[in-house]
Amino acid sequence: MRIVTVVGARPQFIKMAPVSKELRKHFDEIVIHTGQHYDYEMDKIFFEQLNIPKPDYYLEVGSGTHGYQTGEMLKQIEKVLLKENPDLVLVYGDTNSTLAGALAAVKLHIKVAHIEAGLRSFNKKMPEEVNRVLTDHISNFLFAPTETAVKNLYNEGIKEGVYLTGDVMYDALLYNIKIARKNSNILKELGLKSREYLLATVHRAENTDNRKNLENIIEAFIKSGELIVFPAHPRTQKYLKAYKLLKKLEKAGNVLLIPPVGYLDMLVLEENARKILTDSGGVQKEAYFLKVPCITLRERTEWVETVEDGWNILVGADKEKILNAIRDFNPNGKVYTYKFGDGKASEKIVKTIEETKNEI
Repeated sequence: MRIVTVVGARPQFIKMAPVSKELRKHFDEIVIHTGQHYDYEMDKIFFEQLNIPKPDYYLEVGSGTHGYQTGEMLKQIEKVLLKENPDLVLVYGDTNSTLAGALAAVKLHIKVAHIEAGLRSFNKKMPEEVNRVLTDHISNFLFAPTETAVKNLYNEGIKEGVYLTGDVMYDALLYNIKIARKNSNILKELGLKSREYLLATVHRAENTDNRKNLENIIEAFIKSGELIVFPAHPRTQKYLKAYKLLKKLEKAGNVLLIPPVGYLDMLVLEENARKILTDSGGVQKEAYFLKVPCITLRERTEWVETVEDGWNILVGADKEKILNAIRDFNPNGKVYTYKFGDGKASEKIVKTIEETKNEI
């Protein structure tokens, strides 16, 4: 049985790592890297650190409008699928690569498996929300990370092919945090001490492409007076320059702006931060797994469990709310990691595929 895996953005490489490891014990896997956000040279560190097989196809789609990206991927993925003739196409999460991979497969009558199915922010203005809803409705296997995700699918009439597996990112974190602690020197390189800094990431279009939102967030960072380590996504760097916020950051002196870091370094920065500020879904979860208070720079989150358990607070791009959370937010709940599984989601996913391969 041949399986094609479609990935295109860094969070997907992290999710793919534990699944691919299990898949290859039973099946032939062909990896398509769409090149949605980065060139392969920048991604190599992720593939090396996570021990992910080198992509069999690198499509070099690059950045562009949502329509351009999705269309180019759809064309190129279709060519690969026609050539490789797989039994199943595996997609992850909610990017344009996810939707393009699922669409290309379903049009060719190839079964689709969606890992991280059922997530909902209920905000259709987010391109990720559109991608995940559409992908769920054309998938044959829906691997849901939480009970909330299963309920969301049921509420939309999707009841067949739904499997509660737990979260593959939890699998990845449990495995990689040990390696990160042993091998990462990022704290020493940046002159940081545990719990003496905050960690921030900002990359969502709703924040980077909206001048007022990005200005509010940056002004809150500066006004807080806290030492904030800020690995800046290329998209964020572009808009910081465009909105003339870089000079403000440099003048303030309390925000340490650094280039994006590898996954292992990021885990160490997350684990040792006193609090984390982010608009990333993956970072929200990692903060939760590592028991670090998380301040989410969005109005809504698909990871409602982290909020329900009291370890995550939603502040949007409201300057005062951000400042109040930096000063006052402390978790009032316990971490219930079982909501995201037991760290064996990858095994459950592959076992399900193995047990149902006759239907494929």
